[in-house]
Amino acid sequence: MSEEYGSDFITITDEEGNEYELELLDSIEIENDIYMAFLPADSDEAGEEASEMIILKVIEENGEELFATVDDEDELENVYEQFMEQMFGND
Repeated sequence: MSEEYGSDFITITDEEGNEYELELLDSIEIENDIYMAFLPADSDEAGEEASEMIILKVIEENGEELFATVDDEDELENVYEQFMEQMFGND
C-alpha cells in the first residue's frame, strides 16, 4: 500500500491471475462482517467521468484475510446504502 498521496492503494489478484490496483475509500462493519469500498486506481487515466464503487467483503480463510465479492444483490444494496450514508451523511 502506498500513502504517498494520502490514500491507500492495494493491488488484488483475481482467481485468473489478473491484477487490479484499487484505491480504498472506506470500510464498514455490518452485523459482524467487514466490507471495504474501493475505486479503480486508474479510473481517471481513461477519461472516465465517474467510476463504479467496488465493494468487497473481508473473509477469513485458514487464518488469512481475503477479499470476496458480494454476490447477493440485497446484501450488496444494503452495504452500498450504508457506505453512502457513512461517507456522505445522507440524512
